[in-house]
Amino acid sequence: MKPVTRIHSRTAVLADENIDTDRIIPARFLTTTTREGLGKLCFNDWRYQADGSDNPAFPLNRPEARGCAILVAGRNFGCGSSREHAPWALLDYGIQAVLCSEIADIFRNNALKNGLLAIVVSEAEHRWLLEHPGVELAIDVREQHISLPDGGRIPFQLEPFARHCLLEGVDQLGFLLQHAEAITRYEHQHEEHVA
Repeated sequence: MKPVTRIHSRTAVLADENIDTDRIIPARFLTTTTREGLGKLCFNDWRYQADGSDNPAFPLNRPEARGCAILVAGRNFGCGSSREHAPWALLDYGIQAVLCSEIADIFRNNALKNGLLAIVVSEAEHRWLLEHPGVELAIDVREQHISLPDGGRIPFQLEPFARHCLLEGVDQLGFLLQHAEAITRYEHQHEEHVA
């Protein structure tokens, strides 16, 4: 994982509610254990027409949404079955943060563990973000706030361990490996007491 300290981007809006993980990446694409290339499959059944061409009705295919790293999603984003492929696909597509008033817990945990910032905002803040697609935002992970163009701020909360891992650019395994010497030392001390 790369450290996630600050994200600065315009927003793209997917206002639909209850966008589940199968809509983010259909189950038939879950045959890989690598992350690369999943971005082209992200929102596959919504994003493409039957002939494989871009669906002009899909909001992220519109010119103003291209290159946006912050997704403002409709309520209850990431519901459905647990799959790490969903945050992998969003990250590979170029999305670095998802903002919503309600994000499914399992999706949010998977997202944060994989370096995708999943931020829950209030209903009023969410409504404003939905009504202002393309707004320029700056997300500060260390200070836990979103800066608005008018100078206002939206505070958000991250679980301390998830915040630490994002800032350091490590997943749970990487965090444990950072402490390998201390773990080995403890194991040796414990073995001596048992013997």
